[in-house]
Amino acid sequence: MSQGRMASGNDSSVTEFILLGLTQQPELQLPLFFVFLGIYLVTVVGNIGLLILIGLNSHLHTPMYYFLFNLFFIDVCYSSVITPKMLMSFVKQNTISYAECMAQLCFFSFFVIDECCILTSMAYDRYVAICMPLLYKVTMSQQDCLILLVGAYEMGFVGAMAHTVCMLKLIFCDGNIINYYMCDISPLLQLSCTSTYSNELVVFIVVGINVVVPILTIAISYTLILSDILCIRSTESRSKALSTCSSHIIVVSLFFGSSAFMYLKPSPAGSLDQDKVFTVFYTIIGRMMNPFIYSLRNKDVQIALRL
Repeated sequence: MSQGRMASGNDSSVTEFILLGLTQQPELQLPLFFVFLGIYLVTVVGNIGLLILIGLNSHLHTPMYYFLFNLFFIDVCYSSVITPKMLMSFVKQNTISYAECMAQLCFFSFFVIDECCILTSMAYDRYVAICMPLLYKVTMSQQDCLILLVGAYEMGFVGAMAHTVCMLKLIFCDGNIINYYMCDISPLLQLSCTSTYSNELVVFIVVGINVVVPILTIAISYTLILSDILCIRSTESRSKALSTCSSHIIVVSLFFGSSAFMYLKPSPAGSLDQDKVFTVFYTIIGRMMNPFIYSLRNKDVQIALRL
């Protein structure tokens, strides 16, 4: 395979990359194409469907659904940044220009961090609703929800810019073949022929802030929620309180579990095939499952669907 290159002073770097995709086994290419095409279509239809439902149904215009609306919007964008390009690797040699690769990395990082922050805000919302019900309307006012949302997008922007700017400083002169289905940080760092120390430091800091801090915040919120629920004498009230949190707990477990394993574990040589499996869970499959988790386990959404 030829490698596109461009001059940069006395050095050279690639002008395009080749994405190898999920597998190089020919007999799996076509079946996987249809599987992931189906997943993408279900993801888009499911998330957009719930976006429309929340937007049109006044009964769902509450802080929790305000955050859910943004979560579903992020999931559509998030999946659209990755899946269409990945599908191409199943049917032909999948090339991506240097500029497109950096753009994909930037948007991917942006939406990942946004989702971390939105899920954290939703945990705080559940904490206030269950532990401080009398202050809920004051604490989770429209202005406060907007501040949390703007903060989430700002965190996403700062984190994405940090990753992208550091990646733009690297020179890729040893090859342009990415053994991956998208332009993610780890496979790109492995192609660099210059020092990646600053990139690895940024990954540690940004991922630490946007994964470890949200996980701790969510854990503290649910510890306080659980202690409050255990004090409720009525079994029916206790069950109702738990049901309002169950969907969020499932989504948080799937998202943070796979992403933390992917980015916070040691990365020995030859572990990319294993990494692909975990990233598929939180980049593609999780985006498809979220609408089902929040609709099948949510009485408000089920009632709204019947109207």
